Amino acid sequence: MPRIAGQIDETKTEAILEAAMALFAEKGVSTSMDAIARKAGVSRQTLYNRFPSKVEIGRALAERRSDAISAPLRSGGDPQAVLTAMASSLLQKICGDDGRTSMRGVALMSPTAPDLARAVYDAGPAQGLRRLTDWLAEQNRLGTLSVPEPALAAEMFVGMTLGHGHLRSVLGVPHPAFDPEARAAETARRFIRAFQP
Repeated sequence: MPRIAGQIDETKTEAILEAAMALFAEKGVSTSMDAIARKAGVSRQTLYNRFPSKVEIGRALAERRSDAISAPLRSGGDPQAVLTAMASSLLQKICGDDGRTSMRGVALMSPTAPDLARAVYDAGPAQGLRRLTDWLAEQNRLGTLSVPEPALAAEMFVGMTLGHGHLRSVLGVPHPAFDPEARAAETARRFIRAFQP
């Protein structure tokens, strides 16, 4: 009999996602569902009840990261403050240690598990771009920014923020020393200047 939402132990879900992230980064797509269950300390049945496949686990991991990165867009407030917070979150999640590991893990999987790579992209980066696009379209509508092509502007913002950071993460190349908060503030300032009404 299926459990109701209040009966699900969310700590087990978190343990599964943490275990999967570590194993995917270490072993790529060859990671088995059994290995994920063992590392998470849950039964196979618990794992499959929550995530029927590695694709679903990848999707959940990507959604979690995307939600964290795009959280500033839901906070309201001054566009420069919102974009600074989002840029800071992008730099932390993509160029930080966890980001480097997960980016490399996805890159390793993509040739042999394109369905998993696509699920991760759609639930993560693509969803983040959609959220930023919608936010920019709303700023355009409100007149706080002039953004006639919000989808293009969203990609520009992410590119300005990360530079080669995502590529270094995928390749495992060390990032040069930089001040992430200063870079986030500078990116937001220049982006706002480019799209002033």
